[in-house]
Amino acid sequence: MPELIINGPSGRLEARYHHEPDTRSPIVLLLHPHPQFGGTMNNQVVYNLYYTFAERGFSVLRFNFRGVGRSQGYFDNGPGELADAATALDWMQIAKPEAKACWIVGVSFGTWIAMQLLMRRPEIDAFVCVAPPANLYDFSFLAPCPASGLLVNGNCDRVVPSASVAELSVKTKAQKGIVLKHEVIDNANHFFEGEEQMSALQKSVGAYVDSRMVDILSVKKKD
Repeated sequence: MPELIINGPSGRLEARYHHEPDTRSPIVLLLHPHPQFGGTMNNQVVYNLYYTFAERGFSVLRFNFRGVGRSQGYFDNGPGELADAATALDWMQIAKPEAKACWIVGVSFGTWIAMQLLMRRPEIDAFVCVAPPANLYDFSFLAPCPASGLLVNGNCDRVVPSASVAELSVKTKAQKGIVLKHEVIDNANHFFEGEEQMSALQKSVGAYVDSRMVDILSVKKKD
C-alpha cells in the first residue's frame, strides 16, 4: 500500500495506491465521506472496500480530498472535490492505460462527487454508491444515468434513511440496458460499524463486482 502524492488542482493530494502488475488489471477510484465531518481516505468503509477490490485483482486508488490530511487546499463544497477526483482518475488512467475496466466508488458525500464524475467520464464502466445522501444532496443530474451500478445502505442509518436511497434508485432515469441495483444491509448504520455489518457490506459489494465484471468483459469482447 504505497504512499503517493498526486499533483492536484490546488496542490498535492495525499493518496494510497495498490498496483497490480497485470497491465490490463481493472482500475477503481474510491472517494471518501464529507471532509468537514471527519471523512478521510482512512474511513473504515473506504479502507475495507480498498481491499475488497484489491483481492479481486484491481489496481486501487484512494485519496484525501483537498484540505484533508496532507492534501493541500481548502474544502470547496463540491466543485473543487470533483476536480480532485477527476485528477486522481487521470492519474490512474496514465498508470494503467490498458485497464480492461474502470470503476468508481463513493461513500456518503463521496457518492455525490462520484456520480458527478460518472456523468463527465464515459470511460467509467460501473459504480458503487455506499450510503448515498439522497436526502441531503441533489442527484437529479443523473438524467439519464450512463452506467449500471450498486446503491447500498444500512437499514439503521440515521443520516440517510433507507427510503431516500430506494427513492433515488427508482426515480433515477437510466439509459437502455442500464440497471441500478439497491441493497440494504440489516442492522447497519451510516458507517457500517460492527464486524458483522462491515463483512455484510464487503460481501454485497464483492458479489456485485464479480457479477458486473463478467458482464463488462463480455460486452467489451463483443465490441
